Amino acid sequence: MDLTDRKPVIAIMRPQGYVEGSRKLAESFGFDVVAVPMIELEAMEDEYFDEFTENVFSGRSDYVIFTSANGIDFTLEKIPVDRRDEFIEALNITKVIAIGPTTRKQLENLGIEVMGMPGVYSSEGLVEFLCPEVKGKNIDTARSAYGSTLLITGLRDCGANVLETKVYTLTMPKGPLQEELITRSLNKEIDVFAFTSSMMVRSFFDQAAAMGAGEKIREVLADSLVAAIGIPTANTLKEYDVEVNVTPDEYTFKEILKVAKAALDNN
Repeated sequence: MDLTDRKPVIAIMRPQGYVEGSRKLAESFGFDVVAVPMIELEAMEDEYFDEFTENVFSGRSDYVIFTSANGIDFTLEKIPVDRRDEFIEALNITKVIAIGPTTRKQLENLGIEVMGMPGVYSSEGLVEFLCPEVKGKNIDTARSAYGSTLLITGLRDCGANVLETKVYTLTMPKGPLQEELITRSLNKEIDVFAFTSSMMVRSFFDQAAAMGAGEKIREVLADSLVAAIGIPTANTLKEYDVEVNVTPDEYTFKEILKVAKAALDNN
């Protein structure tokens, strides 16, 4: 790609609620931004939510795991306003685990003390972090309907009693904005594609396929810098025969920007 006398253009496909902050952060790294949500968040409540909250309120939870800031927000939204302070107090009696720094910051901003965080910000990292100490313990977690099953099966294999409730799901928006992103991609107006979830990858390719551009979009990505936030997202891209150029060591959006910019600067 020829970046002479211009800033690199990055496609950010995070949910609408992340657009403003993501744009500002990307611009601080020297990118021009095309921001189009390819996934959106939607609240949900499954049959385990009441048991989850009762475990926390009653003190039966030894550990409570949050795997995203969204999981925290959607959990609190479902709890009656007059009981939210009580819920936070109850969490502070348990051992609260955050998957990474963004989740940790969100918890701490709410007055929730975080007992620990894995060195690797992933389901596998959480299992490795907790496994030595959770045999016979009760672990509760509230997260996305698309959360990796490795977290639950891994902790159970370590001997823990695990209850999972799904507090939000992901949807794939379809419309003029998403069509425009594919069109601009085909016109080679974008230098860097930042994929931050497997669902985002699938939504991107579903949109391209709906426009009859499934194969062409692969050629576009082959001529661009493709960044994946972590190994699961990178593996999903590989399912679509897309080579991933960069993956950060820490699974955060800031780090994906950092490694993408470094890769461009070294070319």
